[in-house]
Amino acid sequence: MWSLIARRLGTSVTSIVILVTLVFFMIHATPGGPAYSILGMRSSPAAVAALNHQMGLDKPLYVQYLTWWGHLFEGNLGYSFTQHAPVSSLLGSYLRNTLLLYASATLIAILLSVLLGMLQGALERRAAGRLIGAFQLTFYAMPIFFVGGMLILIFAIDLGWLPSGGITASDGSGGTLVYLRHMILPGTALALPLTAGLSRYFGHSTRNEYRLDYVRTARSRGLPPLRIAIGHVLRNAVRPLVTVIGMMLPYIFVGGVLTESVFNYPGLGWLLWQSALNQDYPTLTAIVLLIGLLTIFGNLIADLANSILDVRVRYE
Repeated sequence: MWSLIARRLGTSVTSIVILVTLVFFMIHATPGGPAYSILGMRSSPAAVAALNHQMGLDKPLYVQYLTWWGHLFEGNLGYSFTQHAPVSSLLGSYLRNTLLLYASATLIAILLSVLLGMLQGALERRAAGRLIGAFQLTFYAMPIFFVGGMLILIFAIDLGWLPSGGITASDGSGGTLVYLRHMILPGTALALPLTAGLSRYFGHSTRNEYRLDYVRTARSRGLPPLRIAIGHVLRNAVRPLVTVIGMMLPYIFVGGVLTESVFNYPGLGWLLWQSALNQDYPTLTAIVLLIGLLTIFGNLIADLANSILDVRVRYE
């Protein structure tokens, strides 16, 4: 187990360094710069040069890169050019909102995927099984921004049942119930395509289990269908799902960025989008680093869970 953790951590650290390096140089290679975002596109070259000097952007790029790593090891993520605050102090509230949204959407998607996958495997070649397959294909093919737009159009604009964005009421009041109401639409937009993808994979895994000899033997012994499904099929079919959830974590974060942008939800994805538009280098790099760490941590948890469920994984 510990050797597995050590191998995964070694690979993860390398991946993080490559990811951050690529992002750092790519965002600095984009035309314009934060000085133009702050001062305006019609600002004088002298004013732009002075602000670049103040922010340290007139130094060679490799010096800026090494300085960024040096500050990171000191626990300093930099100072936001546009938010005018230390990046580390900015991330707290945005990260909390993002984790709540992603965790609730992922949990709902997993529960629905197991339910739909089990039904699809048990009802293979029946109308209900084909209907579940149609649902999976439909929402799996739909982009998240389209699903989000349709949810806003139907439930926020036409019916007026739910708010279309933000996390507080229009008069600025908050509270748990208000917060939960604002999470319903973005959480649904993120959970639906995820449910379609996971249930499609789990349904395939379940169908394969139902075709194996041990299920036929259990049926011939007269075991109830529910006992066969939960006691035998589910236990064997759920193992690959753990691996797939770990592999889909990057998709969840990418989908989350789109979801938060569509619903103007103040999470890391929304902040990432705004930072990219304003070329706020320190905030952008810190968010990419944080999302990379969360993705790798999630994959590590999935690997450990998989190794607990299947002993053979520990010795691969």
